[in-house]
Amino acid sequence: MNDLEKNSVGPDKDGGVLRIVLADDHAVVREGLKALINAQSDMRVVAEVGDGQAAVDAAHAFEPDVLVMDLSMPVLGGTDATVRVRAECPSVKVLALTVHEEREYLLQLLRAGASGYVLKRAAPSELIRAIRTVAGGATYLDPVVAGTVVESYLEAERVVPRPTKAALSGREYEVLIRIAKGYSNKEIAGALGLSVKTVETYKARVAEKLGVRSRVEIVRYAVSQGWLETPEP
Repeated sequence: MNDLEKNSVGPDKDGGVLRIVLADDHAVVREGLKALINAQSDMRVVAEVGDGQAAVDAAHAFEPDVLVMDLSMPVLGGTDATVRVRAECPSVKVLALTVHEEREYLLQLLRAGASGYVLKRAAPSELIRAIRTVAGGATYLDPVVAGTVVESYLEAERVVPRPTKAALSGREYEVLIRIAKGYSNKEIAGALGLSVKTVETYKARVAEKLGVRSRVEIVRYAVSQGWLETPEP
């Protein structure tokens, strides 16, 4: 495996402990991130890599809960590596960690399948919160750049109108709002008295009716409708 530093052996699963792979071409940055993550009682770094191809290899070898990946890396860039990981290891969540704040970088990563985006200048607590969020199945956007997603979505909405709330059933609307607010499928199931499989079915119906493909797009849609400002139904 290219440029891979192992911190455990194989894809063993530790009950209750989130398994993290770090991908950054700067060893000093990786050491700092590893120290921060390993200081958490519910997390541990199982591997470190210094390029995008090695990140894909590590996703296969270690099956981590979250792959924390820099955007700018040699051999295979972070965006291309994200596409590969999401296609080949769909259970692995990708959290982008980068210095780039420009809209094109952010949207590029989200379209590639990243579950979150954190700036390297963010507080350490933000990274830890982001890891827990994406590991739980929700989307995390650094507050500094979250507005970029909304702005981009609203611009697209002015060009291509989407269906309104009337297109959804009451239960579909309830599920959509909770997805947009960051609840996991399990949490939604508990709140609404449904099975996780039923929640997934409602989510698929919402996606088909509204023409959205991911949690990020659901968030954009809900924001554009002003639904996140209202109490949960």
